[in-house]
Amino acid sequence: MGATGGAETEIETWSDALLRVRGLDAGYGDLQILSDVDLDVRDGEYVTIVGPNGAGKSTVMKSVFGLTSHMGGTVTFAGTEITAMDPEEIIYEGLGYVPQNDNVFASLTVRENLEMGAYILDETPEDALREVFQRFPILEERQDQKAGTMSGGQQQMLAMGRALMLSPEMLLLDEPSAGLAPDLVDEMFEKVSEINDTGTAILMVEQNAKEALRRCDRGYVLVGGENRYEDAGETLLADETVRQDFLGG
Repeated sequence: MGATGGAETEIETWSDALLRVRGLDAGYGDLQILSDVDLDVRDGEYVTIVGPNGAGKSTVMKSVFGLTSHMGGTVTFAGTEITAMDPEEIIYEGLGYVPQNDNVFASLTVRENLEMGAYILDETPEDALREVFQRFPILEERQDQKAGTMSGGQQQMLAMGRALMLSPEMLLLDEPSAGLAPDLVDEMFEKVSEINDTGTAILMVEQNAKEALRRCDRGYVLVGGENRYEDAGETLLADETVRQDFLGG
């Protein structure tokens, strides 16, 4: 059921969901941020979470990846419950995560950063490295450069490239356009769409809500740590109440 006429909606469920979050309560220490959050991402789907500041959007991403205090509910990925798993275990299940901040090793070179993305393997997968270089040519050009000397946009591409080194089934992206110059934001969105076009499912939190909803398959609006709306991205954009209350009109 989607957002229509500004009414609060029941979250639709998908029997074929790759990622399934049910009744998730989570936070940090004893501080609860999320309350009874439901969310689905199907195989190859592109889903965006939007909402006001402090809504708990990034906490959802961190909770899926085992980085918060779990207080209730379940997280299932590809049929395996990962609720109680550590991030190091979750990586093996086929999930990649790109945090908003501190997402590169500044003192290492570009190539070393990418190799770190495949640290769980005995050797660097050269085919994956070639694919990353094809997707982000600037990384091949700068592969011997220290990551900390790169621009914000280049560092974000490096962070995504590193997450792709294990060819994950799903990529979690937390505010990929944050801090980027305006002329780089469109390029970042294009790169995310290209990754999705290859079959990698995307779950993204994004401050540029209107552009994110234009590009995604479905969107969730999170308010106060709870589900408020869920529908196709274009449908949420067209909903008057959603636009006025959460997208700035």
